[in-house]
Amino acid sequence: MTTPNTQRILVAELVGTCVLMLGGPGTAILAGDKVGFYGIAFGFGLSLAIMAYVIGPISGCHINPAVTLGLLIGKKIDKAHATAAVIGQIIGGILGAGIIALIVSSAGNWSTRGGFASNMYQKSNGFMGLGAAIVVEIVLTALLIFVVLATTTKGFAPGFGGLIAGLTLTVIHLISIPVDNTSVNPARSLGAVVFSQGSDGWKQLWVFIIFPLIGAAVGAIAHKAVHGADA
Repeated sequence: MTTPNTQRILVAELVGTCVLMLGGPGTAILAGDKVGFYGIAFGFGLSLAIMAYVIGPISGCHINPAVTLGLLIGKKIDKAHATAAVIGQIIGGILGAGIIALIVSSAGNWSTRGGFASNMYQKSNGFMGLGAAIVVEIVLTALLIFVVLATTTKGFAPGFGGLIAGLTLTVIHLISIPVDNTSVNPARSLGAVVFSQGSDGWKQLWVFIIFPLIGAAVGAIAHKAVHGADA
């Protein structure tokens, strides 16, 4: 339960979440028409995998409030660690989105930024309905938390946690980008919507805060049920 200095945790999570925004929504906004769903999914997954090895020793590389909650419920971190991490994630998410917005603006495309890779539902926004969004956010966030917690259990191969977490996030995006543009991460959703324009992103943001957090709790409970004393 001991953790590094909370200031270092905050800064590490800020940097990591900023990189996730650049690699995920940044790929979608700046190169989505060239790389498609596969490229966007790998943009998210590779960003998580890279940061896991870069900042993992400092903060655990949650770069996602839902992951932080899952680890807190699983008693892998304490409240001070969780608080510092979430603050860093929120700032990092907005900063990363801001950098993307600056790039878009400098290219003269600011007026066409639209949803800015925000998470949304409804056919009018090009996605599936609210029910589908709720299901994928709970189930797929639970999957992410289950996997992340599994990497902390006894017997898990050392050094492979970041790779497995990154691949899991890639699969999650391959499944759910068509559903609601994939959140499973409230910081990612908030960062994108801050710079959106003329979309339902703000009105629908609550879905991508509440249900990933519920999914985090479900994933932590499932992990405990499966791994028992090794959890």
